[in-house]
Amino acid sequence: MSETPPISAERFAGAARIVRWIRPGAASLLACIATCAAAVPTSPAEPGVQTVYAVGDIARCRHPDPRWSGAADTAAVVAAGLAADQQAVVLTLGDHTYPRGTTAEFEQCYGPTWGRFKERTWPAPGNHEYYTKGALPYFAYFGARAGQGYYALRLGVWRIYSLDSNLKGAAQERQLAWLKNELARDAAAGAGDTPSCTLAFWHHPLYSSGGHGSMPHMRAAWTLLHAAGAELVLSGHDHDYERFAPQDARGRAEPQGIRQFVVGTGGAYPTPFLRLRDNSDFRDASRNGVLRLRLYAGGYDWEFLEATPPQLPNPSPPDHGSGRCH
Repeated sequence: MSETPPISAERFAGAARIVRWIRPGAASLLACIATCAAAVPTSPAEPGVQTVYAVGDIARCRHPDPRWSGAADTAAVVAAGLAADQQAVVLTLGDHTYPRGTTAEFEQCYGPTWGRFKERTWPAPGNHEYYTKGALPYFAYFGARAGQGYYALRLGVWRIYSLDSNLKGAAQERQLAWLKNELARDAAAGAGDTPSCTLAFWHHPLYSSGGHGSMPHMRAAWTLLHAAGAELVLSGHDHDYERFAPQDARGRAEPQGIRQFVVGTGGAYPTPFLRLRDNSDFRDASRNGVLRLRLYAGGYDWEFLEATPPQLPNPSPPDHGSGRCH
């Protein structure tokens, strides 16, 4: 089946802009273009800085009351940040609900906690969404914002790519072809302008010291992003927080490589580190929390915001730091 040329949305008032979606022509997309513009207010807390809150592995729906769940704790952190900065947005890194990503879980578990700021959330699907056939409740819940599982947008001078790390076979090949074309298109469009920085996010980490370990399935996407000069990749899946030094697609430290964060601390349940990976700079499996990124021209700052007290003795202070774009 031939693909319809992608739709571009005009720049919204504010830093966020939808640039290309995977379901061009759909009525839901057009509705999102109208409503999502209104969802990005025009009064940034700090000019030139786009704040992003990111985490995955969020709502454990077997908890008897979502108001007292780990998801409620992390949602409170995000809600406070969004209230303070009307331009800030949320990136969710998959596994929004447990155990099966059903409609009831999204409505009764995710909705009362993280659903409060759905209009400011850009999602990526995890494996638990696909425990229900086709991840249909996930796509129905997020609507046009979910794209076809992968999409691109722009936040200030940053290019953002959301990918679906569950795809295989021909579907994965289509996603990779789309990513390659988008990266080339963005590079050509940005020639001569202020250089853009690049962030991608998906669920399964290419590198992880956690229980699931490294997942090589997304190595091809990493290779494309690295060749395009990308700075950051965010993932979840392992229920811990881990930051890596910049690396290439084969796990070799490289100053011009991509820095990866694993942020699976959204509230589901913690899991331990099992096998330390090379180039792992920081690890924390002691608490739930959210990664806050401040994205600006030429660089970024990061800080892990804890939502619950550490559950292990002698914990390290929450991670924070800064980096420059390539």
